Amino acid sequence: MSHCRPAPLMNRPCHRTIRVACLATIPIGRRCPEWTLCSLRAAVLAMLFASGAALAQGLDACTEEGRVLKIGFFHDFVPVSYSAEPIPGSTGFHEHRGYEAALLTALEAMGAARFSRRAVGGAFFGIWLKAATPEYDLIGGGITIREDRTRDAGGQRVVVFTSGHIAFVQTLLVRAGDAGRFVGYRHFTPEVRIAAVPGTTGEERLLQLTGYVGPDGALRSGTRIHLASGKVLEAGSDRRFVVTAARSSPELVDRRQLEPPENAEDMPQVIYYHGESAHLEALRIGAVDAVARGMIGNADAVAESVGTFAIGARDPRRELGGFALAVSDRLLASCLDRNIARLTDSGRIGYEQWRVDPTVFLRRAENAGKRAGG
Repeated sequence: MSHCRPAPLMNRPCHRTIRVACLATIPIGRRCPEWTLCSLRAAVLAMLFASGAALAQGLDACTEEGRVLKIGFFHDFVPVSYSAEPIPGSTGFHEHRGYEAALLTALEAMGAARFSRRAVGGAFFGIWLKAATPEYDLIGGGITIREDRTRDAGGQRVVVFTSGHIAFVQTLLVRAGDAGRFVGYRHFTPEVRIAAVPGTTGEERLLQLTGYVGPDGALRSGTRIHLASGKVLEAGSDRRFVVTAARSSPELVDRRQLEPPENAEDMPQVIYYHGESAHLEALRIGAVDAVARGMIGNADAVAESVGTFAIGARDPRRELGGFALAVSDRLLASCLDRNIARLTDSGRIGYEQWRVDPTVFLRRAENAGKRAGG
């Protein structure tokens, strides 16, 4: 009498071998020596078949046949979203590269949607609001998801985000020899110069952590703001200026430098340049002492610098990034979410895995298609 009787699935001959999570090889087609082992194997097989079916089930097509979604992407966020050639008008300017480009290509491969892509160009600040214009259906570029970024200048909600598909942590990029000086965001001096990209969460967190702004984004009284025109403004009780990652006072759009109040001996200067490469070059030649950016971009710069740069201070706060769509496209955002979840294994596969294997999303898309096709 077979000990496997309570598990009839395992009691039928089968001439296949199934590999489970690269840890064990289960031969199917021989009878198990005891009921418990049979039951365990049956459960594992059931889970395998169920997970395969879940991945293949209803590979959602998010648009009607023939529609091509117009994507705008930020052109200067290596390695997340960038142009093959960063100069507007160049032949490769609208050629999308990076982590988000790979994710979108995989969405196309699995039949979720078709895309046409164009680099938006210009500054990063406010790029997400372009999703609410007729020119674009979707905006990407390593955009941190925030409720205040869903609203326009009048406070009306015009944008929705997909769920987060990438995580960001803010850091300071420094010269390797200075890593020991910049282990935190406090105890600077007014002589220290830190570069930041205006309108980003990197800038906002730098200003918060160094004491330039409070929770409402209002600049500390006595802060001097240098503009591109050469004009200098000073924040005070009668002149309130705001800087956040969602919006800033109109007078500060062309800010080039912040100087701390005269009585603030532990605050640095903040310096602004156009473009990521300009920030890195300023650090390289000593024009600034650090660059406030996300870990992903700064870690990539460290790797490219071959020992010139290092990571200094790290912010404990974690952010999530996603794609922006018009508020009227909530259903489209939800459908893209479902497909992104399949590609990322519900968030278990992300930037770190893509960095090691840039084909990871495309392979998952192809495998899902094979399962769906039977």
